[in-house]
Amino acid sequence: MGWGNPIALLLGALVLLLVSAGIQDARVREIANWKNAAIALLAPLWWWANGLELWPDVAIQLGLALTVFALFCIAFHFGWMGGGDVKMIGALAMWFPFAQFSRLLIVMSLVGGALTILMMIEQKLKKRSGGIEIPYGVAIAIAALFAIREPIFNQFT
Repeated sequence: MGWGNPIALLLGALVLLLVSAGIQDARVREIANWKNAAIALLAPLWWWANGLELWPDVAIQLGLALTVFALFCIAFHFGWMGGGDVKMIGALAMWFPFAQFSRLLIVMSLVGGALTILMMIEQKLKKRSGGIEIPYGVAIAIAALFAIREPIFNQFT
């Protein structure tokens, strides 16, 4: 008895983690460390299932992830993003090649901007004052879900 298609199983696990993290961030403005760790720890299985070579493929993925994590740590330092968001985007960088990850970042920015506008409108309508805490994990999760659909549906084009 086999385990089925490991790529499908890994994508399913990633989807569940992303949906769970997005919901948690929307509710409590926090993403559990174990969810980000699971995303990161599943990446090597993803590499293996997709036949990535240690050199240069895995090295490139790790370099991309470290670069992204370092850049988003700057955003965290200035209070532009939360720590869970930074860890999540760094872990996701281990899953996607550069071009696909670049598209993920664009979608993330657009969804994050739309989410920010919606939350500003809600704050105005409810006549609340103070800063708005944006659940950016929602934007990251949505963008990653859009990026995931690519390997699933590209086989039909």
